Amino acid sequence: MKTEYDLIVVGSGAAGLACAITAKKRGLDVVVLEKEPVFGGTTALSGGVLWIPLNQHGLKQNPADTAEQVRAFLRHECGQFYDDATVDAFIEHGPKMVDFFERETEMQFLPTLYPDYHPDAPGGAAVGRSILAKPYDIRGLGRDMPRLKPPLKTITFIGMMFNSSNADLKHFFRATKSLTSLFYVARRLANHIKELVLYRRAINVTSGNALAARLAKSALDLGIPILTSTPAQQVLMEGERAVGVLTGSGQRLRARYGVVLAAGGFPHDVKRIAQAYPHLKRGHEHLSPTPTSNTGDSARMAEQVGGVVDIRFGDTAAWMPVTKVDFGNGEIGVFPHLLDRYKPGIIGVLSNGRRFTNESNSYHDVGAALTRACESMPETAMWLICDKTALGKYGLGYVKPAPMPISSFLRNGYLTEGKTLAELAQKCGVDPKGLEQTVREYNGPAARGEDPAFGRGSTAFNRYLADPEHGPNPCVAPIERGPFYAIKVLMGDLGTFDGINTSVVGEVLRRDGSAIDGLYAVGNDRASMMGGNYPGAGITHGPNMTFGYVTANHIADQAGARA
Repeated sequence: MKTEYDLIVVGSGAAGLACAITAKKRGLDVVVLEKEPVFGGTTALSGGVLWIPLNQHGLKQNPADTAEQVRAFLRHECGQFYDDATVDAFIEHGPKMVDFFERETEMQFLPTLYPDYHPDAPGGAAVGRSILAKPYDIRGLGRDMPRLKPPLKTITFIGMMFNSSNADLKHFFRATKSLTSLFYVARRLANHIKELVLYRRAINVTSGNALAARLAKSALDLGIPILTSTPAQQVLMEGERAVGVLTGSGQRLRARYGVVLAAGGFPHDVKRIAQAYPHLKRGHEHLSPTPTSNTGDSARMAEQVGGVVDIRFGDTAAWMPVTKVDFGNGEIGVFPHLLDRYKPGIIGVLSNGRRFTNESNSYHDVGAALTRACESMPETAMWLICDKTALGKYGLGYVKPAPMPISSFLRNGYLTEGKTLAELAQKCGVDPKGLEQTVREYNGPAARGEDPAFGRGSTAFNRYLADPEHGPNPCVAPIERGPFYAIKVLMGDLGTFDGINTSVVGEVLRRDGSAIDGLYAVGNDRASMMGGNYPGAGITHGPNMTFGYVTANHIADQAGARA
């Protein structure tokens, strides 16, 4: 087996593959190491959205957008962690990265209608900055198709995938009310069942699975080996220079020009997150839908050779409210609450029965608010509450809307039912008087489409994932018709924001600011440019792929200078 390459990339998510593909296109001999038996990493489980301001697709939607508006927005969002050089590099190279991958590889993107998560902030945009991986038929991977990481089970329906927007899902919500939607759903189901019979998995994939598949196809077509079941254990050094890695099998792989760490951050590094996550410091529960293999290997390896991993951001991770799903036979899944919180007639309360935030804000904002609201409480948790009408129209968490049955969820305790709000509260361990008062205070204004307490529906982003057919406010409706329902929501994450300290081009830095020669970090292994904030759909993949591209070009330039 070959043991020497120009570049070794540790990790097969979007950042790692973007780096590997770019480097290969620049003439370098590249190998990708993947710890798991499947490739795709966190990317394959994600929504597959990239936040790339001023990209060619977005400028067609929002031609008035400018680099200065983007800078103003990021100054507001990143606060004290705003870095001019990093932001300028992102603004310059993000659109170039999109053009490069669409021109040179299998990667194709689609525009979305996502607003920035804080569109009313200085420089915020109502559309044009988020793009999405185009759906992909994974039969294009050929014999490597079984090696593509499957999507997150909890956000599929019998394995069928959906794009994370109303454009796709609205038909499933309206299947019993619209012939157009009924035919759409019937066609999707028929095609999916055919795929399951023939291939035992969905073939036409969307979201992050499509992003991972397209990037992997591009890498494999270029002859880049993706060595699955090959964890990296240690960065090999000669003097002050990184020259390769030691694998889990004891093999020493050498790299002439560099090692790139791209192993997905540390959301399952139990020791590190216990120090970094505030609710875990309090002894509260945390569930992450990210791959369990993301155990902070890169952070540990970087620290061993002098790199620095500081916990410095106010929010260490991209927070995601989640629920625990019991699939039976000991299998437990994690459901990320991406959509239900935006729908009218669904509110979130604490154990005291009181609301604490605008439920239609982004998952990160709701998660941050939940963490802070529960500082003095025995657990970091909220309960999503709705009535029979909302449950039937929208479902709740992993519970699907009517006509899908709910009995199994009532039996296994995922869903709680009460004939009255007081009964529901007692079953959940929530203060009954607090819940009754909260719903009473909420219902009056809600009947008029108003939410004076928290302003639901006041931003374009609030409204984007709500119910556009419900008026006058697509996010707000009263909770009136029993029985009433609740699910218990805990804190989770979509990946870590804190990470390895790097230069703009991805060089791993020592405490004194000097670069470790030949060692780089990209993706969630690198500290986020967003400073612990989450300002728009795709602020992970967008910067991650952009700086994977930037890092690869820097390494190729350095290699050319040494030749």
